[in-house]
Amino acid sequence: MNDQLKKSIPEYIMYSINRCPEKEAVTWIDGKAITYKELGTKIEEVGLLLKARGIKAKDKVALLSENSPHWAIAYLAISFIGGVVVPILTEFHENEIHHIIRHSEAKAVFVSEKMFPKFDGIFGKDINLAINLDTFSVIPPNTTKEKLKLLYKEKRSSVVKKKEKLFEFIGVQANDIQEDDLAVIIYTSGTTGQSKGVMLTHKNLITNVLACYSLQKMTTEDRLISILPLPHTFEATLGFLLPLMCGSKIHYLKKPPTPRVLMPALAKIRPTIMLTVPIIMEKIFHNKVQPTFNSKKVVATLYKMPFFRKLFHQIAGKKLKQSFGGELKFFGIGGAKLAEDVELFLQDCNFPYAIGYGLTETAPLIAGASPSQTRFRSTGPVAFNLEHKLINVNPKTGEGELVVKGDSIMKGYYKDKERTNEVFTSDGFFKTGDLVIEKDNFIYVKGRLKNVIIGSSGENIYPEDIEAVINENKYVVESIVYDFNKRLVAKIHLNYDLIDEAMKSFNYSETRIKEEITKLITTIRKEVNSKVSNFSKLTKMIEHSEPFEKTPTLKIKRFLYT
Repeated sequence: MNDQLKKSIPEYIMYSINRCPEKEAVTWIDGKAITYKELGTKIEEVGLLLKARGIKAKDKVALLSENSPHWAIAYLAISFIGGVVVPILTEFHENEIHHIIRHSEAKAVFVSEKMFPKFDGIFGKDINLAINLDTFSVIPPNTTKEKLKLLYKEKRSSVVKKKEKLFEFIGVQANDIQEDDLAVIIYTSGTTGQSKGVMLTHKNLITNVLACYSLQKMTTEDRLISILPLPHTFEATLGFLLPLMCGSKIHYLKKPPTPRVLMPALAKIRPTIMLTVPIIMEKIFHNKVQPTFNSKKVVATLYKMPFFRKLFHQIAGKKLKQSFGGELKFFGIGGAKLAEDVELFLQDCNFPYAIGYGLTETAPLIAGASPSQTRFRSTGPVAFNLEHKLINVNPKTGEGELVVKGDSIMKGYYKDKERTNEVFTSDGFFKTGDLVIEKDNFIYVKGRLKNVIIGSSGENIYPEDIEAVINENKYVVESIVYDFNKRLVAKIHLNYDLIDEAMKSFNYSETRIKEEITKLITTIRKEVNSKVSNFSKLTKMIEHSEPFEKTPTLKIKRFLYT
């Protein structure tokens, strides 16, 4: 990456296009790669299409699709003509998607064929310009999903090829875009009344990319596999903008990253960089790695001893590194708190992991470290280009709310001045809503301020910490802890496949199985209470038969269950 500061995303992308035109930029895992030179051409062609259809600088354009090379091209084409990208998470309900399109005042939408059914209810009513992201063809009004499939088969394209240009690619150029111009509006929720359109400028994003680059350099030789949703700021900044500004190569999967899809891809690509959320590594450890330590009684006994635990972790870790392709140098984890037992495994086996912390409103990185600097249970120091402090500090514990100020902090919430004012202090610091401790400049996140439960003697109880202990049990998939009439209660979703496997040889009746599950839940509660402080002990544990409903970033929607 060029150290000379530039004003906009297009300027940095143009630098990569000019510096390494023949290097591969984006590709499907099994597809033909698009070089940086070709990327530049495609950005220009799609930009011409937008301009020909009346889209101009500062207009909002929504992007509704799964991860793909075309998602990258559309995002950059919007940016290159000075437009504002409105990336929409595909997991949102169609009503939420419609609300986001209306609220953002989008003038056009790029939509994939797969996502079209979630969009067509608003097409021709609140928005009239839709572009098929799979073919870059304009979708005629009143198009049904069946007709769209026919159009896709014909592979019609509306992009203006260079040799067919009817006008020059003029108007807004990369160097005309100012650093304070709006680059994206990101919605963390699509629910009416709850939706917050986070406004991030070119300066916000570039500042954050530079902070990420200071922690982990990327080069033209680096390879990434993108498995997190691109509308998620974590993936968009660290897994999309940063690598393209550095001339790296990004691979996209055509299917969801299940083990059956991901493992062959890892073996083929041998990525050097990967980004993920805790739940993915937790599933790998609890479902694949940990059972090997309990497979034999002698191994299970030895595993309880620190020396042998570390030895077993190192052996398992070596195999895990190979399953990731053997060339991984940075495995970034963010979005939520990582389970302690999983991090202990990663640390023991010298896995090249690093835990970052941030929010959509901060573009996203606030604190992070390289794998060599990572400290157990810490998210690393605050980024070098941010000011920070702790407010309302508890003198007994040192815990306080982290507030930050700097060029990567959002411009505000779109069309919501009141809510914007609420999240900033009088001296201009953004309130993260997270309680943290700072030791030797390293940040340790304790929990969300809104989730903290106050104990009978005034203690701060962090439900996330208790949940992490509960989830260590192999029979538990996930859990939530909450306060009910001044008592701590947990709801747990069990691993029924594992329970069935354990009970199948007994031929129990349904009644007996229910009794055994009740006993198991009692045992789990006692086990958890033996591992937590007195004021964090659970008085009740309730079975929750269905998986908890989650946000698009895989966090449990607590408000539905507490």
